[in-house]
Amino acid sequence: MKPVVTALIGKVLNATAAVSPGLAGRGALVLYRHPRSDRAFDDAERRLLAGAFTGSLTVAGKNVVTYCWGDGERPVLLVHGWRSRAAHFAPYIAALRAAGYTPVAFDAPAHGASEGRRTTVLEYREIIARLYEEHGRFEAVVAHSLGGSAAFLALRGAAAADRLVVISGVADFDHVVDVFCAGLGLGPRVKTGLRRRIEIDMFPGEHDLWRRFDVTYRPAEITLPILLVHDEKDRMVAAAQADKTAAAYGGQVRQHRTSGLGHRRILADPGVVRTALEFVSAGERVRD
Repeated sequence: MKPVVTALIGKVLNATAAVSPGLAGRGALVLYRHPRSDRAFDDAERRLLAGAFTGSLTVAGKNVVTYCWGDGERPVLLVHGWRSRAAHFAPYIAALRAAGYTPVAFDAPAHGASEGRRTTVLEYREIIARLYEEHGRFEAVVAHSLGGSAAFLALRGAAAADRLVVISGVADFDHVVDVFCAGLGLGPRVKTGLRRRIEIDMFPGEHDLWRRFDVTYRPAEITLPILLVHDEKDRMVAAAQADKTAAAYGGQVRQHRTSGLGHRRILADPGVVRTALEFVSAGERVRD
């Protein structure tokens, strides 16, 4: 979205909130909950996906495309973030296959090749749970951005893994709203209205969601080793979010910091890919 358009939308929503925070919240929600990007798959992505075993799941009435590269042994789940897709894990897929793992991934609803115009972290969790039923315990989960929140949520009983890598992850579920509001220059009255609409429209019946969807919620329920990778200059998700997650999980956590890669470029950085693969490979496989 162009800066001038962003500024105009922010001004309109802030002005509306002065009269009706609820109406402003509804308007903000329209933008907040629709992640679909118009960018088409490029040739490299098409070649990557053509080499996968492709499957599908139905979640909330939407067809979800899944991918698997390899013979099914030693599965590693890749979970993309908001406005992203499975193909953005291309460097990890190549490295994992070379190391003898089976990368497993999906395009969430409203992302990549999957259907829909919207999704939620609960739909992510359902997809992860279904892939866990299909592939068994994952040797590792590698997640980026909001995908990290979904991974933590799923690992509290819906799926199991030996190791977890989270790149540019969020600790506080409310931080996603903070980032969105900051990007549009929205004031506190709009944020209040937006939070209320998220509770009513996106998560009806979910009590205390702003705490339960935090990755730091009930940390004792997740006991696997965790690698947190974050850029010191990430302007979308502050590095303090990784510090907060590390404080909650204590000795389970190893942190790796970069500088100057930001929120998205960090995912494909060769050094980050190498660090993630070394961490994934460090654990001895234990089957239930």
